[in-house]
Amino acid sequence: MTTGATIVWFRQDLRIHDHAALHAAVARGVPLVLVYVLEEQGPWRAGAAMRYWLHETLAALSTDLQRHGQRLLLLRGDAQVELTRLRAACGADALYFNRRYEPHDHALDARIAQTLGARCEVRSFASHLLFEPEAVQTGTGTAYRVFTPYYRACLQLPTPRPPLPAPRRWPAPAGAPAGLALEELQLLPRIAWAGGIAARWPAGEQAAHVALDEFIDERMNDYARDRDRPSLNGTAGISPYLCVGALSARSCWHAAHQAALRERDAGRTSAAEGWTRQLIWREFAYHLLHHFPHTPDAPFRAEWQAFPWLHDDSVLRRWQRGMTGIPLVDAGMRELWHTGYMHNRVRMVVASWLCKHLGLHWLAGARWFWDTLIDADLANNTLGWQWSAGCGADAAPYFRIFNPVSQSVKFDPAGLYLRRWLPERAALDDKAIHQPGVRVSGYPEAMVDLAEGRRQALARYASLPR
Repeated sequence: MTTGATIVWFRQDLRIHDHAALHAAVARGVPLVLVYVLEEQGPWRAGAAMRYWLHETLAALSTDLQRHGQRLLLLRGDAQVELTRLRAACGADALYFNRRYEPHDHALDARIAQTLGARCEVRSFASHLLFEPEAVQTGTGTAYRVFTPYYRACLQLPTPRPPLPAPRRWPAPAGAPAGLALEELQLLPRIAWAGGIAARWPAGEQAAHVALDEFIDERMNDYARDRDRPSLNGTAGISPYLCVGALSARSCWHAAHQAALRERDAGRTSAAEGWTRQLIWREFAYHLLHHFPHTPDAPFRAEWQAFPWLHDDSVLRRWQRGMTGIPLVDAGMRELWHTGYMHNRVRMVVASWLCKHLGLHWLAGARWFWDTLIDADLANNTLGWQWSAGCGADAAPYFRIFNPVSQSVKFDPAGLYLRRWLPERAALDDKAIHQPGVRVSGYPEAMVDLAEGRRQALARYASLPR
């Protein structure tokens, strides 16, 4: 038995760069036990697409660690039980991990600190966000509820520290139990449906940094122009890596900052501010989740508890399968099914359509996204769906209802995105392809007339107390 070992518990931080807990553990200079525990307890456990993505990312992390003479111990079960056993088995005198902010996980971390703290040093670190949720407060010391003042407050805080480098010298690995083989975690689907995800998304930290560098060098300056065009590669395309922690928010922030300095030195204006605003939108999602932990399952605004949402499984299935008869909605849902991803502009449209034109509960959409997105992030998923439904922390009026046809015409004028995901409509001209009323063989009639769906939504919203 090895004594004086440090356990590093990997979670939403499947990387070796800018990993605060790992960095501190290596600095101790004693043997390491690097562990990942697949936790099946609690609400909002990983959906099917995320489980596939987790498998691939864990495989990449294991390979990276092996290059440094380390191994990733894989366990499965209740994290508190497994870590308690592991500490006893390897004689560790310290447990280090990076903080999580989901309500269940936050409570779990507190229990682990209390339980193991009597037997070893337990330390948690800030490594997932740019700003800790408690660090951004209103003038009265309360949580922000609206993004713009939150964003301005973040800009007044000290600049996020630079990302930590990967360890240069690694202590020897400590003796530890054998653990499980990656395949024993049973993360991969039994039916091979993930080919589209694999083709689009290479996994792991190295792939994440390649994707970030490519965006910064080649697309960031056109971000404001191209980000809403689903047929273009105009977004950063890094959210799946941020979600599992193969890439850190600080790495993104400072890569953009360095690019902005280079542009300034060359006498050009940088587009970094527009993109880093989106990083702070992600921070805002975690800020809300931390301060309002009921929101994954209940509306932010209490008056929405009694809202008359409709419930119809057959209607929900048509939306899930991309068979609503509304071209942009169906294209987005098919992109999601085949790639584990959907363009952000289209996410807003399909969510608005489900909640407002169809009248279905936002949780039905949130749960489907949770199961099918590889960047399924509880904070962002919750904020996005409540924003779309109108029941969230949002200063915009509840009667904001996206028109999917006008959105399609504006952001995909040539119908390139529609032609890719709706081959049965590909032969239509640039005007007709957007219109639900233009019928083609094999494509359904629109489930709800746009004008009538809007009228019904406003009638339902009229029941809300003012």
